[in-house]
Order: sequence, then structure tokens, then C-alpha cells
Amino acid sequence: MNNARLPHLAAPPAGRVRAIRATRLAGEAAKCEYDDLLPSTHSPMVFIRPVSIADLEALLELANQAGVGLTTLPKDRDLLRRRIRKSERSIEQIPDRPGGESYLFVMVDAESGKVVGASGIVSKVGGYEPFYAYRIEKITLRNDLLKVRKEIPTLQLVRDHDGPAEIGSLFLSPDYRRTDNGRFLQLVRFLFVAQHREAFEQLVVSELRGAIDEHGRSPFWDAVGRHFFEIEFPEADHLSVVNKKFIADLMPTHPLYIPLLPEAAQKVIGMVHEQSRPALKNLQAEGFSFNGMVDIFDAGACIACSRDEIRTVRECLSAAVAEIADDSRASPIHMIAGNGTEFRACMGRVEPSGAGVRIGRACARLLGIETGQTICYSPLRPAAGAPASDPSVAAGRPNP
Repeated sequence: MNNARLPHLAAPPAGRVRAIRATRLAGEAAKCEYDDLLPSTHSPMVFIRPVSIADLEALLELANQAGVGLTTLPKDRDLLRRRIRKSERSIEQIPDRPGGESYLFVMVDAESGKVVGASGIVSKVGGYEPFYAYRIEKITLRNDLLKVRKEIPTLQLVRDHDGPAEIGSLFLSPDYRRTDNGRFLQLVRFLFVAQHREAFEQLVVSELRGAIDEHGRSPFWDAVGRHFFEIEFPEADHLSVVNKKFIADLMPTHPLYIPLLPEAAQKVIGMVHEQSRPALKNLQAEGFSFNGMVDIFDAGACIACSRDEIRTVRECLSAAVAEIADDSRASPIHMIAGNGTEFRACMGRVEPSGAGVRIGRACARLLGIETGQTICYSPLRPAAGAPASDPSVAAGRPNP
């Protein structure tokens, strides 16, 4: 595979991850991710738990807030109901090898019980229906007579039947985008992976939302997809959740020569939506990097990391709770989850205490944890001095 490297996206280190396959997962792609946006003087405690069918109306309300481009949280009650039911089945019996299970989690305000956010992860994409992406490649053209040698960037359609794990379905109510809630909602999936590593593929990917304006228009779609599908971008994005056969029937399989595309379309190839740049920064700090693939509809970038090299997974520890006490400021904030049968997580401080650890009373109450029980935990943020993410990625405008 001869991937072209866009100047604003860093390629993964050699040997770090296996070859990336196509990663667009209808109904599961990561399309709207962000970090904390606002300061807060009042910070209600939140916790994470698996979704249940009782959350249907709350999820529908979140979907209506999400706008265009979040196909994994559709404004469709029946589709959301199916997503919830699939997650419930996956949680009931977590396998020892990935088989396409879908895990959807919700963030809950501990005071009001209101569902305020959602995030998900799929153990493995692929299967009976292929999943699609464009791989950025270069072809070399030369002529000795004219002494011309040209490298032309192209987009090659790739179909994948046997893909990696993929994170997606991330959305947080605007009222709660503060005090680390966004980061927690984004990274808590990796804490779940750390507890059930064998249930997930060894590669994890995230497909970030590309350049879409406030009216739901995509320059890349207008230049490419519109000519083959003859529908608007929001309709195609939604249809990809319902039935992807139209992609197989109508999408051209020949390479697209990037220099022949309109300039507006060229500029957004691999570009990350403004609202997704904080999420990209978070994921880069976790070890993710560009994999040379972009979405077939909006050309948003796909990033990847080896499962066991994800920072949250790598730094996850387990310990018995030796003491439950008033919270202190002696340790950084961690993501904490019980080791029981039902996943439940919150943010709190973890400190050594005898042969185990000490956690705060509020955290213990949220998780239903008593002394003697075991928790798993991982720092919410990288340690000081950890490698910084590539600022050119978040900055954004490519020039293929």
C-alpha cells in the first residue's frame, strides 16, 4: 500500500499498527467528538453506564441536538431502538473474541438521573456487508523525452470485510461540555476495553467528522458523491445506516485523481471538522495517528492505534479498595470502574492506602463500591511530559 501522507496528518509509526483496512461503519462511525468547552462554577457529578431501552427517548433528544453528520446517533426512533437492543445483547454476554458486538454507553447526571451524553465502541467492523473508505495513494508518471516525473495523489476505494474495532456515537449535551465531562465520555470506552481486551480487535480506529457546513453541505460530497448517487449529503449519510447496498451499486471503483477535483473538495480531504478538533487532540494524546484513509462521503480523516498501545488501556490498573474517605487533592483525576458484572464508571481520585487504594465517598457511592472490592482505574489525562500531539493535524487545512 502506497499511502500519500497529507501534510497536516501524521502517519503512524512503522510497525506500530497493522495495515489499516476500510473503516466506515454505518451506524457506528465516530462522527462528532469533542473535549470540554466551558468553565463551570457548578459541576454536577456524572457517571457512565451501559445504555438500556428506557433511555430511548433521551437518546432521541440527544440525536436531535447533534445536527448533520452524526450518523451513529440517528434521529430515527426505530434505528435507535435497534442500536440499544444490540448493545444490551452485547453487554449481556461479552465474548472472548470479537464478533461485531456493539457497546453503547450513556453519561448520567447523578443528581437528576438525566441522560446527557452517549458514546460507543464496536468490537470489530466488517462481515457480510463490506465497509468502505478511500485510501490516499500516489501514482508516479514519468516521461524521459520531456524529462517529466510527476507524483499524483489519488483516492482508491477500499472495501473491508474484516476490519478493526471502531469507536463512535459520541455526543454530549452542550450544557455538560465542561469540567472534563467530554474527555471522560470519550475515553471511558478504553477503560471498558482494558477490562475486556480479548473481546476487541487488536487495532482500534476512529473516523472523525469531515468538513460539513451548518446547512449540512459537504464540498467533497458535492464534487464526488452527488454525481453518482443524485441525492443530498444528509440523505446519503442517513441511508448508509439503513442499507449500504447503494454504495456497492453506484460508487465508482476506479481511482479518483485528486488534482482533477475542484479546489474546494481538495482542501477538505482529510480535514477535521472544527467541533472534532479537540477530540482529535485527545485521541492523539492516547496514541492515535492518521492511517491514510478518509471517509467516502465527507473525506473526514480516519485515525488508528493498536489496542494495547492506547494510553488509557496501557496505564489501566486494578486494586482492592482498602479505604473510602473524603476526597482529597493529592492525586490526579482518574476514570474508575468497578470490576463487577455491570460496567459503571465515574471520575475520582485514587491514592495508595496500605495494600490497596483509597477512593472518595462520592465515587464509592456512585459505583456501589465497598472496602475489599476491586476497581480498575486509569488517569484521565496523560502524565506531564508525555509526547504532545501533532499540532498541524488540529490546525487543519490540507493541501494534497
